[in-house]
Amino acid sequence: MIDLSQYRIHDLTLPYNEEIAGYTSETARTVAKNGWNARTLHIYSHAGTHMDAPFHFGVSQETIDDFSPQQVMGKAWVVTIPIKEDQQLLTLSDLQPIVAHFKMGDSLLLRTDWSQFLGKPKYRDALPRISEELAQWCVDQKVKILGVEPPSVADVNNLEEVTNIHHILLKGKVIIVEGLTNLDKIDRPFVFLIALPLKIENGDGAPARVIALEEK
Repeated sequence: MIDLSQYRIHDLTLPYNEEIAGYTSETARTVAKNGWNARTLHIYSHAGTHMDAPFHFGVSQETIDDFSPQQVMGKAWVVTIPIKEDQQLLTLSDLQPIVAHFKMGDSLLLRTDWSQFLGKPKYRDALPRISEELAQWCVDQKVKILGVEPPSVADVNNLEEVTNIHHILLKGKVIIVEGLTNLDKIDRPFVFLIALPLKIENGDGAPARVIALEEK
């Protein structure tokens, strides 16, 4: 049994509200009229904090419901990368603080503080991008999960780039989680990461509740 009192628990998940592109909701039932409150949710499969499946880019037929619980949890290194310009390219040199300690199969969380721009055009249009070099390193190191704060690992306005980076990662069996937040609350260089997507049959992706357990 895990003694949770020994950990600081961080919720790395964005709440669904009007700032999340691809999400809307409407009242379905009310206590006054029906005896209970309920809403009908309309969620794009890659809205907010979410996980990609290889099927998302046609890399394979593997869908979000094929991921086992063991695949979406484990040790994750947290790397802070200062962002100095729009559309900054993230490279292997940005990982220097942890490269020597990284073990094959570990996961990687890239802190860029990008979630502060949620709700602004910049959040989507000027996001920091994973370089081809860094994507290939993740594959070579068998990174289990790559988590980023922007809504994508690559420029969503550049189909060639966004396709290429997703193909490298997904073909290499790297699970992609996008739209994270609260990475700035983590002090230690690594955490135990749990990223649970909604189990949508044949899903190309799904919203995910992502938490990090940081030893006190």
